[in-house]
Amino acid sequence: MNFAHSRIHRALRLLTHGRGSRLVSAGLCVAMLSACTLSPDYHRPELSTPLQFKQAQGWTQANPSDAIARGAWWELYGDKQLDALVEELNRSNQTVAQYEAQYRQAQALVRSSRAALFPSLNLTVGKNRSAQGTGSSSSSLSNNSSGIRDTYNAQLGVSWEIDLWGKLREAMNANEASAEASFADMAAIRLSQQSELVQNYLQLRVIDAQKRLLEATVAAYERSLKMNENQYRAGVAGPDAVAQARTQLKSTQADLIDLAWQRAQYENAIAVLMGKAPADFALAASGDIPALPQVPVSLPSQLLERRPDIASAERKVMAANANIGVSRAAYFPDLSLSMNGGYSSSSFNNWIELPNRYWSVGPQLALTLFDAGKRSAEVDRSVAVYDQTVAQYRQAVLDGFKEVENYLVQLKVYGDESVVRQEALEAARESLRLTENQYKAGLIGYLDVVNVQTTALSSERSVLTLLQGRLVASVQLIAALGGGWDARTQLAEQ
Repeated sequence: MNFAHSRIHRALRLLTHGRGSRLVSAGLCVAMLSACTLSPDYHRPELSTPLQFKQAQGWTQANPSDAIARGAWWELYGDKQLDALVEELNRSNQTVAQYEAQYRQAQALVRSSRAALFPSLNLTVGKNRSAQGTGSSSSSLSNNSSGIRDTYNAQLGVSWEIDLWGKLREAMNANEASAEASFADMAAIRLSQQSELVQNYLQLRVIDAQKRLLEATVAAYERSLKMNENQYRAGVAGPDAVAQARTQLKSTQADLIDLAWQRAQYENAIAVLMGKAPADFALAASGDIPALPQVPVSLPSQLLERRPDIASAERKVMAANANIGVSRAAYFPDLSLSMNGGYSSSSFNNWIELPNRYWSVGPQLALTLFDAGKRSAEVDRSVAVYDQTVAQYRQAVLDGFKEVENYLVQLKVYGDESVVRQEALEAARESLRLTENQYKAGLIGYLDVVNVQTTALSSERSVLTLLQGRLVASVQLIAALGGGWDARTQLAEQ
């Protein structure tokens, strides 16, 4: 503290003696001496990260792919139409646009706080008209008007707050960290919106496949109904077989109709994600379902750099740390330097002339002596905010680990289940083939055929539903791993 006092005393002595260039030099000296900071040295909060994910056994480690553009993780699915939809989302999504505007606001705050480190220059030009009464209350109007005079002023002023304690610099550091957090928030919401669109698209394509399956099934059931009706008219089959065939057909037709609103919901969601009204967007049916990609898994420690939400939480810790220094600086005096000069005259004709010149220069030291604990409370609040952001950062990391583990085990279980479901489907198809042959040979009734057909159709739909779940889980895993985002490169390019 004694060293700080001696610095202030020396700066004031330089500012109050000498002229012109010495004043400017003194101000520069004070500015160079003001390199101290009152915030704690920043270190990323310590975390206990596992060596690998519990469910990562059997998964490939993350490796760059030259065939995929950096960040374009959706290209793993190999669907050109999906690529085009996501690119449109990147340009037109309104939620991302909101966060992009917030990021620009944060950038503007950084520029504003950086400007506070430099002197400000102000020019004032004005005219004042004033009067002072010279007579009594009974004086004439001319006597009252005798004191009216005009004053013309032109003043150029320079003011500069010397950042002795780093308050302005720490405020700028806090705003820079907040801007980086805002940038990461924008990346996080973009990744979330991309993930939602890809999930909707993949589910829509599975619904298209289910629709093709039900359409083929309805066509087969229509043929079965017609065959049973012909047999009934010929006296070969009873009315129960016709009723069973009709019931089966109508139930399947109802399931087919039900798919229409499900597909419309996904299509409308995709339209809104791309910034379009649902009425202005239509997605034609496709005959293919994108293939399930092999998702590379990064190490847990890499998750801290690959997830934008975790990067945002860490930058908020950095901003809170800098704000502690801003709060502590309130205990110390503010030193400012001001210089003013100009011309003042009562006549416009000889306004800008040497005899009408004036100037003033001097430092100002301001220190709050008593505030009833306000500064102490602000420091305590800043420390509490820092502790809060540290806890939020650690929780974000834990949530990230949990999401990755959940989606890893979900995909692993789905993979094992798909093997069994496929075996069940093959068995159902074989059972249906044998049952139809027995029916054609007259060995069994049509009710047996209906039961086996229902089982086969259920197996077909179960396989498609499981594929839908695997595709969605793969997207969720990619998003939980951070997509194609990398804090080290993205924030550096900010």
